[in-house]
Amino acid sequence: MTRPYKITMANREEDGPVFAAPVVGERRIAVAPRMNGWALPKTFSALRHRNYRLFFAGQLTSLIGTWMQNVAQAWLVFQITNSPFYLGVVSFAGAVPVLFLSLWAGLIVDRVPKRTLLIVTQTSMMGLAFILSADVFLGWVQPWHIVILAFLLGVANTFDAPARQAFVVDMIDAREDLQNAIALNSAIFQMARIIGPTIAGITLALIGSAWCFFLNGVSFLAVIAGLSMMKVKPTSGVHHHASQWAQIRQGLAYIRHNQVVLTLLAMVAVANVFAFGYSALMPAFADDVLHSGPEGLGLLSAAVGVGALIGALTVASLGNFQRKGLLLTLGNLFFPTMVLLFSISTIFPVSMALLVGAGLGFMVQNAMTNTLIQLAVPDELRGRVMGVYMLVFQGFFPIGSLMAGAIAQQFSVPIGAAFGGAVALAAGLLWLWRAPYIRQLA
Repeated sequence: MTRPYKITMANREEDGPVFAAPVVGERRIAVAPRMNGWALPKTFSALRHRNYRLFFAGQLTSLIGTWMQNVAQAWLVFQITNSPFYLGVVSFAGAVPVLFLSLWAGLIVDRVPKRTLLIVTQTSMMGLAFILSADVFLGWVQPWHIVILAFLLGVANTFDAPARQAFVVDMIDAREDLQNAIALNSAIFQMARIIGPTIAGITLALIGSAWCFFLNGVSFLAVIAGLSMMKVKPTSGVHHHASQWAQIRQGLAYIRHNQVVLTLLAMVAVANVFAFGYSALMPAFADDVLHSGPEGLGLLSAAVGVGALIGALTVASLGNFQRKGLLLTLGNLFFPTMVLLFSISTIFPVSMALLVGAGLGFMVQNAMTNTLIQLAVPDELRGRVMGVYMLVFQGFFPIGSLMAGAIAQQFSVPIGAAFGGAVALAAGLLWLWRAPYIRQLA
């Protein structure tokens, strides 16, 4: 059901006048927001909020470093082990903490100040990046070192991810900009995915992986500084007299009895268990299938980011789009189709083009899912519901990575990717048939 929007006019000294869109029936009239007297395109309307501007700049810088480390770490593992299965092991180690800690992490997000929690998690991840950098610089690195550090990074990210998702509401003063902010969060991630792997490929070829890890550590200073400079309402979190397990059950009960939210989470789970498993095999595709080396790996990763950025900016530009469910359904079918086609390609430019399509489909699917869930969930349950969202978004990915790696090791790298894509496409067609209420969401 489409939510009506109130006609409001706020005036903030640091942001300039805030113009809300009037409602005409169920449709909004687009009015360009303003930031310090300058009109902003509707695509970037959330940037009129000072706190979100600080978050946007800091997070973009930090995520560029994170993508540099992701690419360099995968390449380092493949160099040391020459094993596609070990690529799956490292991905599994990095994401498996979400499987066991995400429900508790969501509860913690509801109970403590989100900004404080984010500063702690970002500082922890910065320290781990510097440790990995030193390990490689000193020549001590072993595969099991990378597995352990990936696991610890996964623990920190388990608390960081739902906190970031829920903190968007605290940074946005006007509720009508929430959907735009959620889409721009995805755009931040994808801009970094374009820039980071490209820089990583060049850095790997010129000076090695250790510098990628070091630069990632430095990049965390930007987001920590941005969080420290924000002006947010002081809060100590929401306290409850019930036990922690009772509060977790409350969040799970909400999901279980909300058919739409439950189906949306199931769609994300299937995509991440099966279709997204191809990403763990990217170094093997670059080296063994496309014979393109580290530079090719960076370009392939950047191609996914280009498509996903196009998808994120498209969603951000739609405003109060009335066919969200239909767009989600299209993305849910398009993404695994592109993965299937990529798995059989042996021509580098064609593979890049298909990965642009895969990134586009993936981002449309997940940006619309995130938006629909965020708009539906009550504020007091937001942390717990987003904890479950991150469980299926990130926690199920290691299962797919391990499965794709095992199939690739047993048969071939293309078959490892094609299997997951085929299963996800079949599931998408099943939901198209059995869950028509999803494509009817407004």
